[in-house]
Amino acid sequence: MAWAWVTTKLKIFKMWTPNYTMHIEKRTSGKDIKYYLAHSYREKDKVEKIRKYLGINLSKEELEKKRKKAEKLILEVIKEMGAKIFSFYLTKRQIEILNNYSKKIKVIHLSKREWENFTEDFVYNTNAIEGSTVTEAEVKKILEERPKTHNPEKMETLGVAKAIGYIRNTKEDLSLKLLLKLHKLCFEGSKSFAGKFRRVNVVVRNSLGHVLHAGVPKEELKDYLEDFIVWHKENNEKFKPLVLASILHNQFEHIHPFQDGNGRVGRLLLNYILIKNNYPPINIMLEDRAEYYRTLQEYSKKDNLKPTLNFLIKQYKKTLKEVSTKKRKK
Repeated sequence: MAWAWVTTKLKIFKMWTPNYTMHIEKRTSGKDIKYYLAHSYREKDKVEKIRKYLGINLSKEELEKKRKKAEKLILEVIKEMGAKIFSFYLTKRQIEILNNYSKKIKVIHLSKREWENFTEDFVYNTNAIEGSTVTEAEVKKILEERPKTHNPEKMETLGVAKAIGYIRNTKEDLSLKLLLKLHKLCFEGSKSFAGKFRRVNVVVRNSLGHVLHAGVPKEELKDYLEDFIVWHKENNEKFKPLVLASILHNQFEHIHPFQDGNGRVGRLLLNYILIKNNYPPINIMLEDRAEYYRTLQEYSKKDNLKPTLNFLIKQYKKTLKEVSTKKRKK
């Protein structure tokens, strides 16, 4: 006797709860159809499922009634598992393993002079990653002299520095308003869409023109962003600051909410989360751009956070070394 799993594509059979997606599966044997409610999640490198049997040869009315009861049971199991990370799930054990990455760094707070060094380094590297031609020496001079300018790259040098000052001092909780504020600080005067979420679809291409990543469709952007803020409110206490910052940074880059400037705002967001949780900031170096992009791909395509955490730990150590040894002109 042949058995087969069939996941129905009928819209009536797919349902959402506020935080979890479930679907009806049908198992056929001859003329009989058995129905199950299923929820998928990732366990290590495998996709696992939680299934609840609903019944055999059910009418739409019976199926809906059974589904509601099974959904409650599955939700109870999920709550005991750990956390939903937007499109995938982590068990309590997986969360514990990720949180243990924080033990690999020593939290050291920056002095006033070190913050000045960090600001220069961050502004140079984060803009250079996106193609800015302003040199490290020029960044230092621009930030010291604060000239009035209409040059877009110089304006963005000053803008990103303002944004760093803002995330250092703000008491704001994470919100859509905060994301818009950071974008406006960075790009006011240099981009016509500064401080506005995109209304177009966007893609990220490599130097050969190949598409590396497509931002979420513009029609779905609002829902993704709202889910982003709600997720933070519901899950921020489950994760150590380094893990929380990694998740939010990667998901922000996955969404790509702005027409341009997502990388810079995303790296500011990374540091906003760290600073808000009494961790020092991290500067992602231009020389490590290729590895940085690979970690984003690992998250976006494989739901894998470990490469990001390993990368950020290395960048953290580089940052501390750089800001503590760099000599500033008196």
